[in-house]
Amino acid sequence: MKILYAIQGTGNGHLTVALEVLPLLMKKAEVDILISGTEVDVQLPYDVKYRLHGLCFVFGKKGGIDYLETFRKAKLKKLFNEIRELPVEEYDLVFSDFEPVSAWACYLKNKPCIGFSHQAAVVNKKSPHPKKADPIGQAVLRYYAPVTVRYGFHFVPYNKNIFTPIIRREIRAAEAVNKQHYTVYLPAYNDKRIGKLLSCFPDVRWEVFSKRCSEAYIHENISFFPVTSAAFVQSMLASNGVFCGAGFQTPSEALFLKKKLLVIPMKGQYEQQCNAVALKLLGVPVLKNIKPKQYKKLKDWIESEATVAMDFPDETEWILEQILLQEGDRKAAPELPEKIISTPSKFRNYVVKKIFYQAGT
Repeated sequence: MKILYAIQGTGNGHLTVALEVLPLLMKKAEVDILISGTEVDVQLPYDVKYRLHGLCFVFGKKGGIDYLETFRKAKLKKLFNEIRELPVEEYDLVFSDFEPVSAWACYLKNKPCIGFSHQAAVVNKKSPHPKKADPIGQAVLRYYAPVTVRYGFHFVPYNKNIFTPIIRREIRAAEAVNKQHYTVYLPAYNDKRIGKLLSCFPDVRWEVFSKRCSEAYIHENISFFPVTSAAFVQSMLASNGVFCGAGFQTPSEALFLKKKLLVIPMKGQYEQQCNAVALKLLGVPVLKNIKPKQYKKLKDWIESEATVAMDFPDETEWILEQILLQEGDRKAAPELPEKIISTPSKFRNYVVKKIFYQAGT
């Protein structure tokens, strides 16, 4: 069996999951790897057959997505060419971890596509969502990388084909300790904004992992580090707590390690708003932003000893076996609206409308 495993390149969570999935999948089939996007810091120890520009959201500096920079880097003509030229028909199965080039290539070539991602669980009707409806955010989750069938991961298995998080091996095997510092990862904020907030608590030691930091440096009680997988894991293992965005992988690992957890969802990012709702239901405190009004909540969290205990069993290999068993003979293409996209110009307009315009720009 020949499989294409396609990975979204926004953030590091998708690559972290791939590090656990790929060696298991490679034992069962011949696997080619595709990565699209420009916002990753983690490297894979495998040959990547397709390294594509794709369609990637760019992190801003004020707590949200930088839509201007996202548009500037979009290169929609290049995106369409990548979709048209990707030979998905050569593969028995295509796995898409919220990766748009492979998903749209499957759609245009009437090829089944397996959604294998956290987003596949978030879009499920039984997963937690904000009370205020967000049709734009829902459209992005559905149309950014359309798939035939969804296998998703969430903090709780809310429905069929939703599983608990994939936790990397070094986290599962490690022994957590407490060296009385806090690990911070807020990629949607710049160092200056993070430093202004954390310096209000001079008696606390902070270890900040920054996408904008090329060399480690210290400012008062705050240590700033470039984002590297090994250093981040060691910091988190030894931390008193983790303060991060409301993504999925880092909060999942913090919960698994039984660390105190505090999250801030990115502005205008529906997936993180959904994650924040789910985490709040579990008892995890959530900040709206890092403005002064939120300082008391941060102080309360620092002074609290409360943690949320979660059990995330290692089921990755079993899940993959079930997918290979159930999906090997699937013939249907991804399910999309009835409107048929038949020409390059119409397709590019459709991408713009469904992904960027509906993403809130």
